[in-house]
Amino acid sequence: MPTVLSTKKLAVNQKELLLNSGIGFVEYDAISIKFIDFDLKKEAVENAIFTSKNSVKAIAEKPFEIKNCFCVGDKTSVLLEEKGYLVVERAENSRDLAQKIIQKHNNKQFHFFCGNMRREELPQLLNKNGIQLSETMVYETSMNSKRFESDFDGILFFSPSAVQSFTKENKINSIAFCIGETTANEVMKHSENIIIASKPTIENVIVKVVSNLKNK
Repeated sequence: MPTVLSTKKLAVNQKELLLNSGIGFVEYDAISIKFIDFDLKKEAVENAIFTSKNSVKAIAEKPFEIKNCFCVGDKTSVLLEEKGYLVVERAENSRDLAQKIIQKHNNKQFHFFCGNMRREELPQLLNKNGIQLSETMVYETSMNSKRFESDFDGILFFSPSAVQSFTKENKINSIAFCIGETTANEVMKHSENIIIASKPTIENVIVKVVSNLKNK
């Protein structure tokens, strides 16, 4: 039976997708998230940017209004809508979201709710194109590095920071199944044996695992 390592603990239905296909797994959380207190010195945000569900969860109970949301990922978008926010633009990665903002909303000001390990790409693109952007850090990511002695047939990565955490103690010696291009770019510093999900969801990563490792 092929066995994979997931750098994120999976939900029951996600585990079943693997087990029902005859694929064993080991799971752990390569990173942990901690929400932090922040003081937003305004009662309303006209245009807010979210690149992860963590940012949405961190601000959801705060007493200020957000009029328009711009986000990365279908699940981030769904969570925003469930919380009652209006999603104006969504994209599959930060670069694509920045391009949509540059092309269609370049006369607006934006506020980016982010974590301590947020990537530079989106802020740099907006600043380069003269779009005013302010930021508030709302959560912290910390690495839970762990050494694995056994080899796996594949490793599942869901964020660049998870790649960084894993590679602190281990080498990537098998197929790296990545949730998206940004995560894959981090893996490429260590390996070229990469498969990227067709859509940036955990389920689509698992689909790639099953299609490549089932009956191996």
